[in-house]
Amino acid sequence: MNHKYRPAVLTVAGSDSGGGAGIQTDLRTFNAFKVYGCSVITAVTAQNPNEVRRVDIMPVDSVRNQFETVLDVMPVHFAKTGMLGSREIVECTAELAEKYGLNLIVDPVMVSTSGVKLLEDSAIAAMCGKLFYHAAWITPNIPEAEFICNKKLTTPSDLAEAAVYLHEKYKCNVILKSGHALSGDYVTDVVCYEGELFALSSPEVNIRKNTAHGTGCTLSAALTAAFALELDWQDAVKTAKGFVYGALLECAALTESLSQMYPPEKNYIDTVTLKKI
Repeated sequence: MNHKYRPAVLTVAGSDSGGGAGIQTDLRTFNAFKVYGCSVITAVTAQNPNEVRRVDIMPVDSVRNQFETVLDVMPVHFAKTGMLGSREIVECTAELAEKYGLNLIVDPVMVSTSGVKLLEDSAIAAMCGKLFYHAAWITPNIPEAEFICNKKLTTPSDLAEAAVYLHEKYKCNVILKSGHALSGDYVTDVVCYEGELFALSSPEVNIRKNTAHGTGCTLSAALTAAFALELDWQDAVKTAKGFVYGALLECAALTESLSQMYPPEKNYIDTVTLKKI
């Protein structure tokens, strides 16, 4: 008898004790997509949607052992990274991504939503100098892209130029997340796929401050799951964007005292547009 198995995917990220981001959100997103989630924990944080009180970076030997123990047995082809914490962990991740031939989606987590720095300066240099070159996709937000490009991004044309620059420099595809910075009724990200530019848009959701904690993790995890399910790139990016939009909608409908995002119960891909610029 033939059996249909869920594809295995991997998240390499920090633990968020509040459950709103990091490993917890990645695994919840994988489960919503019905893929089998494996994990490598790079850091343990004490946090909630409003603040990060403590960060403990894992020893690189622990990270390497987690990686190898999973990948020596599990048929993982797609993986994503989030918070990596240290230069040694970034370099280890780059090395093992190459060794195991991973299709890597890199979310370059540098600062928390509440403003706490999550990546050492030397680790940022290693990420730009090594890890990005092993990525199939990178998904920076505006502050991260500004840091990487060493340029202030204030207009849609700035975002487009930055996305092309990142694509050309690192030879990978890019989703540059605009968040709310440049949005009106829609939140529009810039996608650079093989040198061509696209606008990826979904309706804006009016939510309480910090309720959007973890949306970057959710987007990159959803994108990883979509690729593991063999969606083409257009459907993958639209599905990931729609998943985040649906999660925010359902969050907005919940009681104001609850700041956790839940996987959407329906497919919101029809609300998302992908148009060539």
